[in-house]
Amino acid sequence: MPEPAAVAIIGCGLIGAKRAQALSGCRVRVCCDAVPERAQALAVRHPGAEPLTDWAAAVAYPEVDIAIVATTHDQLAPIAEAAAAAGKHVLIEKPGARRAAELDPVLAAAQRTGAAVRVGFNHRYHPALQEARRIFLSGALGEMMFVRGRYGHGGRIGYDREWRADPRVSGGGELLDQGIHLIDLSRWFLGDFDTVQAHIATYFWDMPVEDNAFLILTTSDGQTAFLHATWTEWKNLFSLEIYGRTGKLDISGLGGSYGVERLAWHRMSPQMGPPQITIWEYPTPDNSWELEFSEFLDDIRLCRDPVPGIRDAQAALRVIEEVYRKASVNQP
Repeated sequence: MPEPAAVAIIGCGLIGAKRAQALSGCRVRVCCDAVPERAQALAVRHPGAEPLTDWAAAVAYPEVDIAIVATTHDQLAPIAEAAAAAGKHVLIEKPGARRAAELDPVLAAAQRTGAAVRVGFNHRYHPALQEARRIFLSGALGEMMFVRGRYGHGGRIGYDREWRADPRVSGGGELLDQGIHLIDLSRWFLGDFDTVQAHIATYFWDMPVEDNAFLILTTSDGQTAFLHATWTEWKNLFSLEIYGRTGKLDISGLGGSYGVERLAWHRMSPQMGPPQITIWEYPTPDNSWELEFSEFLDDIRLCRDPVPGIRDAQAALRVIEEVYRKASVNQP
């Protein structure tokens, strides 16, 4: 792969623009969007980038080494498959697809050409989550017990008329949008879930997809994730609490409208009682996107399978599919 690598941004909306700003020294060569004005607007911000409206041309572009796919959910897997089949390395924005099976052809194409494919669960790269992971791996929390997570925002005027409210395009509602981050992070600390219990509802928005999802996920060892994802959180909220037998990690905020990112480590004393608490705060701008992409470049250089990758996305999507299946069965 030449240095610096050339990148095609496919989907030039908010997330595509964020990705274009976090390329760890790589250069944007193509900006592709079905709306020509969006492609042009992003290309202007990256000298030398060519605006396109045809994603097939973008993934086949000879100079492109890496494709970042940040489209609506229905287009994520088909574009990623074509890019991997063309031998391009691919970063697919979460959730990666509407359903797990949509990613099977992407995996097959990547195995055929040797392309590396990463799915953009950038929350793993927030500094509070990175430090929490380090503490967890040290064994300081003891045997894991459960995770409790909440994530949500309140939408905006007209939210129920945007593409996320169309199940044919989005594949689902808030559970597939922000909830998949909670599922991915819970898997990161507890492992795979064997049992799925849930309730989904549409309380506020006039849409055929859920605006709230409540999950209880259990591993084969009985460890539990208790999760709530919501589009009716009028003050943006992120909270993830990780409980072990000898300590707890409490992560809150993601910066910006979610508040200052913060990690509190509660260490149980042998005498129990009030824990010893260590607190980290991260008031700096969110650099998770750049850290994630930098690790992707290492994946490519070292010829290693990206983590999180396709199988991680499929595991989270299967949890969501089970929730939707049970909700469909239980409808009157």
